[in-house]
Amino acid sequence: LKTYLILMFHYHYYYYYYYYYYYYYSLLRYNRFVALNMVHYDMFLYHDALHFSKTGSVMETSDLTARQIFRQLQENPSRARFGFGQKAILVNIDLQKAYTRTDLFKTAYETDPNQLHYVNDLADAFHALGWPVVWTHVAFMASGEDCGIWGTRTDTPDSLQNIKFGSERAEFDDRLQIDPERDVIYCKKMPSAFFETALQSLCVWHQVDTVVMTGGSTSGCIRATAVDSLSRGYRTIVPEECVADKHESYHFANLTDLAIKYADVMGVGEVLDWLSQQERS
Repeated sequence: LKTYLILMFHYHYYYYYYYYYYYYYSLLRYNRFVALNMVHYDMFLYHDALHFSKTGSVMETSDLTARQIFRQLQENPSRARFGFGQKAILVNIDLQKAYTRTDLFKTAYETDPNQLHYVNDLADAFHALGWPVVWTHVAFMASGEDCGIWGTRTDTPDSLQNIKFGSERAEFDDRLQIDPERDVIYCKKMPSAFFETALQSLCVWHQVDTVVMTGGSTSGCIRATAVDSLSRGYRTIVPEECVADKHESYHFANLTDLAIKYADVMGVGEVLDWLSQQERS
């Protein structure tokens, strides 16, 4: 009867409670103490049955590194790809000296030493197609007030809000091949390149359906922009060699999560191959 009542609750909520309380009301008239204990026991029994009847599980643990988990996912993908669409935009996120010049600033980081070279290759391919190329950077007022709450946790020369307009930290890396006449440059204040910039309007104007993004950090602005990109209905592509972070755990853990949920993470060579097959707009 207990098993029957549990199943009845699982499929017929109201029927379950009718039989459940009718059954235990009868018992209460006979022995209140025994009946109450049986009620408690059955509630735990029901909870366990409901838990194990579902397909979910408790959080997995692993001795593998974030890099190893990501490589396993690459070898055995758990999701189908979103794929490329008909036309793309290239969004290069915060490739400024504060984050690329490891010889100058401790806020900088490098994952693939050829990252900027690959970014330039992508920009060249987009230029050849007449497709839009965007470069974002962060810079703030002398007061730092336009950084908002994000700039309140630390206040050192390396702090985010102290990347000032006109400072070396705000400058794009000299190795980048930015076309000042054709490329679009946005100064953003928050992690996502979509947040309070004209990027969405630019995507609409160019009628793109795919966003290819590079830059950093993988766990910060890349992830935030990827989530916003998907949320706006764009196929989102992250070339692995073109994004970077300060620590491999942050980097590969976020690549894993992006690949499972929000974007297609692939080699830059595959992106360049796809671009080479497209016709100029």
